[in-house]
Amino acid sequence: MNNKHTILLVDDEIDILEFLSYNLKSAGYKVYTASNGLEGIKIAKRELPDLILMDVMMPEMDGIEACEEIRKIPELSGVIVAFLTARNEDYSQIAGFDAGGDDYITKPIKPKVLVSRINALIRRKNRASDLQNTNNLISAGSIIIDKERYLIIKDNTEFSLPKKEFELLAFLASKPDRVFSRDNIYSSVWGEDVIVGDRTIDVHIRKIRKKLGENIIKTVKGVGYKFSE
Repeated sequence: MNNKHTILLVDDEIDILEFLSYNLKSAGYKVYTASNGLEGIKIAKRELPDLILMDVMMPEMDGIEACEEIRKIPELSGVIVAFLTARNEDYSQIAGFDAGGDDYITKPIKPKVLVSRINALIRRKNRASDLQNTNNLISAGSIIIDKERYLIIKDNTEFSLPKKEFELLAFLASKPDRVFSRDNIYSSVWGEDVIVGDRTIDVHIRKIRKKLGENIIKTVKGVGYKFSE
């Protein structure tokens, strides 16, 4: 497989770096390595890898802290971050996702399984990139809204929403951080000639939050709602 994609490996154990590097290079990837989070961030900013695979427990800066910093760097907004965790580190997996990680891989792992997981993550990134290049898309925060297929992609997972929930989310996400009044939302999503109940917007937003996360739409008291994720 000749992929031309770049992987950054971050781990403080040299033997693990050598093992991972050898197998990923054999699969056709270009590989860079770092021994801690600080070094990993420095190399990531310079090389702009497609995927970063890093251990959680490391000296100087651990993987969780490094991921949080990486998510603050605009030029690395599209990079995939996958964590290496021991089988009994459930808390690390939760913390990793909270920090902005895309996936985790438990170790020890067999070479073929490792390459298969990395290939799958890269394919998911490529599909998301292809979607962003079409005209019927809204890309805002961690979500992509495909208006042609009535599909939401959030953190590489696809969601289907009922028509009005989808249209409401797409309307708010079309201008992130702009506050829309309830009247504006009613007229734009339901139409001025349609009579709906006073709590209709609230019910739809509650359902969207339940499916996609509580913070995806924020309530501005006395004014309306905004997409801010």
